[in-house]
Amino acid sequence: MIIKQVELETVCGITSTMPENQHPEIAFAGKSNVGKSSLINALMNRKSLARTSAQPGKTQTVNFYNINQEIYLVDLPGYGYAKVSQKEKEKWGELIERYLHESKQLKAMFLLIDIRHDPSANDKEMYEWVLYQGFQPIIIATKLDKIKRSQVQKQIKAIKTGLQVQPGTLIIPFSAETKQGREEIWTLMDRVIAGEEIAPFGLERE
Repeated sequence: MIIKQVELETVCGITSTMPENQHPEIAFAGKSNVGKSSLINALMNRKSLARTSAQPGKTQTVNFYNINQEIYLVDLPGYGYAKVSQKEKEKWGELIERYLHESKQLKAMFLLIDIRHDPSANDKEMYEWVLYQGFQPIIIATKLDKIKRSQVQKQIKAIKTGLQVQPGTLIIPFSAETKQGREEIWTLMDRVIAGEEIAPFGLERE
């Protein structure tokens, strides 16, 4: 896709009403500091569309980015930030759950996992929860440039094992620095725009 226009159109907090969008939505979830803002900026070819921060837990809202008046990229609150109170974490969880329940246009869900580490308890909980909500998440293994090429397959296997992913789940290694994986993610998003169903089964990447 040639990106002609990007707009942060809607920001929804705990008490906000979710928008009834007319275009397909693709949601991105991941724990705090996994590189979600950097991924969004890389996808949009923008340096600071989504704010990156040295302080995790910054995204506390559901942010809707309108791309070319064709598709929405939906940035969900980061989870697992230790310095946030349990009450605050529960509010963010409720916000994500409300979005998943209320969105009528959600067509695909990406779950970001840091490729350098085995999935955390929070990652496992989120993956299982998304499955429970009826969605088959596509995994984006972020921070690819932080490990050696020889380690990639080992870490992808660790993600598969740690999450106990469904057979055929797609895992896309991604680097915000080198942009590796960007085209693969956009290929899937273009399929959503074209009205195709995105199911990761049968698309496993080794």
